[in-house]
Amino acid sequence: MQTSAAASTPQTFAGGFALLRPRSYFGRVMELQESIAIHVNGGLARVPVGVTIAEMLGELGIDPRKVAVERNLAIVPRSSFGEVRVEEGDQYEVVHFVGGG
Repeated sequence: MQTSAAASTPQTFAGGFALLRPRSYFGRVMELQESIAIHVNGGLARVPVGVTIAEMLGELGIDPRKVAVERNLAIVPRSSFGEVRVEEGDQYEVVHFVGGG
């Protein structure tokens, strides 16, 4: 996954999650009033109203056990990914853990 997107270059991820497009990441076109705008790793995204961080990560194909999520400059505890709802204007940074020696 790229960490940023140019305004003229839409990116589509697993499950139809799209940066810079009025699509849900559940693969269906949605009305703008049913979606909210957020930022993920520097790119603009629209997601359905009411999704949780866990749902967002799952549709992106990201294993929540292998990432840290920052929401609006605050780390989100992994134990609350299924409870915290994504809200209009949220800014997320999703960081993958990388092993090595």
